[in-house]
Amino acid sequence: MRRVLISVLTLVLALLLLSPAVAAPSPKDDIRKTVDQLLVILRDPQLKGTPRREKLSTVIRARFDFATMSQYTLGKYWKSASAEEQKQFIKLFSDLLEESYIGRIEAYSDETVHYGAERIEGERAEVATSVHTGNVEVPINYRLIRTGDGWYVYDVIVEEVSLIKNYRSSYGEIIRKEGFPRLLERMAEKIRDLRNGKAKPAGGG
Repeated sequence: MRRVLISVLTLVLALLLLSPAVAAPSPKDDIRKTVDQLLVILRDPQLKGTPRREKLSTVIRARFDFATMSQYTLGKYWKSASAEEQKQFIKLFSDLLEESYIGRIEAYSDETVHYGAERIEGERAEVATSVHTGNVEVPINYRLIRTGDGWYVYDVIVEEVSLIKNYRSSYGEIIRKEGFPRLLERMAEKIRDLRNGKAKPAGGG
């Protein structure tokens, strides 16, 4: 009887230890979930204009870690910025990326998304995907960081070009030549232009 009880307790303990690992989503699971949600919104003929953009925004902001993206984008300039400047940059950078990203995906015309391999190294991961439209295939890789029970995007690699590195290069040059306050002003101007249809989405701000 004692031996049976020990066996049962051991089995229960093993299940308790294994359950979180089994239930936890993988980086690819989280990316697929987000992309699927975006596609459902884009394919809904009843959703147009502002309501559609608001839904797209909610999905994007739930998966992107804009604070981490902001720190990596500014690089060495992050620590030299004041707390208020950091806060302003995160706000402007998230708004800018959202406007650029939504502007691109709203041009969706029934492309298909294929999911490739995922690579996990500790709290970091990369998920390979590709978008197929006609005879063209565009590789898009997502780099993610694990926070709590989920994986969140902190960089996007489009055709081997890192979004973060692209912005870091252009923003670093602006900071060196014109200063941090001017960078914030230029970012705000770009957001206004995107919202007013006066500028096209660009990778370098």
